[in-house]
Amino acid sequence: MFNLNKKKFAYPVVLIILFAGFFAGGFFVGENSVECKVCKPEEIDFSLFWDVYNKLSENFVNSEKLDNQKIVYGAIEGMAKSLGDPYTSFFDPEQSKQFNDDLSGYFSGIGAEVGIKKDQLTIVSPLKGTPAEKAGLMPGDIIVKIDGNDATGMAVEEAVKLIRGKKGTEVVLNIYRDSWLVSKDIKIIRDTIKVPSVEWQLKDNDVAYIQIFQFDQSLSTDFKKVAIEILNSPAKKIVLDLRNNPGGYLELSQEIAGWFLERGQVVTIEDFGKDKEQEIYKTDGNANLINYPMVILINSGSASASEILAGTLRDNRGIKLIGTKSFGKGSVQQVINLKDGSSIKITIAKWLTPKGNSIAEVGLSPDIKIDITEKDMQEEKDPQLEKALEIINGLK
Repeated sequence: MFNLNKKKFAYPVVLIILFAGFFAGGFFVGENSVECKVCKPEEIDFSLFWDVYNKLSENFVNSEKLDNQKIVYGAIEGMAKSLGDPYTSFFDPEQSKQFNDDLSGYFSGIGAEVGIKKDQLTIVSPLKGTPAEKAGLMPGDIIVKIDGNDATGMAVEEAVKLIRGKKGTEVVLNIYRDSWLVSKDIKIIRDTIKVPSVEWQLKDNDVAYIQIFQFDQSLSTDFKKVAIEILNSPAKKIVLDLRNNPGGYLELSQEIAGWFLERGQVVTIEDFGKDKEQEIYKTDGNANLINYPMVILINSGSASASEILAGTLRDNRGIKLIGTKSFGKGSVQQVINLKDGSSIKITIAKWLTPKGNSIAEVGLSPDIKIDITEKDMQEEKDPQLEKALEIINGLK
């Protein structure tokens, strides 16, 4: 009935980028039926759904606008939303394709990730080199309006539809920031870019400064190239920058951890809830970078897969985290591809660090807290990186 995509995602959000069978219970739609395997017939009464469907068909004034497939998709979307979980979502075929395109690293829109935090539509992070970053959006910014449309209570998927658009067109986001007295309009011109997965440079003669921007499909190959370059460079220490990294594939955070940890060490624990057995993910890498002293940079834009990587390196090696508290997206999503090209992303578990600490809604607190002010940004200063270099240069 369903085609399972076994890759698990550690994304906090839907990306806003430049970036048949129905329900359950043996009800017929067309010529197909689907059996409900978990519900009891007396607990679910679908007669109300069909009653409303019939009344819409018989009474809606613009009957030519009735689209049966859209009605089915809308009902499924509502079913997912009824759970009250911002990470459980239904994607119609077009949205499903966009989701997969986003994970490939090619984006169309403004280049920011958004999520729901404290019931508010929030910028998780602007991606490097995108219109969102250039316009000055920051992690934690609250989206008040989108092109004049009130974003209060707006679902992430609805926001995505409004913010996406063709290259060269403009979208106006009304943004509120904690340091502002009132919200402000920020105009952003949409564009198309390729977001890098990882970059590195040598600092202070012997420090490898590595930035991982997201855990997308290209990271495995790209990080291997970076690691080989570092191993053949004068670098003796590492600063790993996971700031503004929204996450991606779980398997990739596990793979990257394998460069820094001994084989068999715990990366993360997948907790499925009461009375269910936990699943433990361990490293299976070459540990070629394990002897490099290192520190890690995080901020409120570090989410999910980046939190998993930072958490395992701190728990297993005592590596210090520098910056501000991470986003706190510690739930596991699995994408199920459906037969018509649509898909559903379902929260199935929560992530725990190797020491058993939950990431969900809590995040990772830095060992050394350093803020970046708007003045720092205007003057192109990075006190967090400066502190990281100070700390790493004192390590042997």
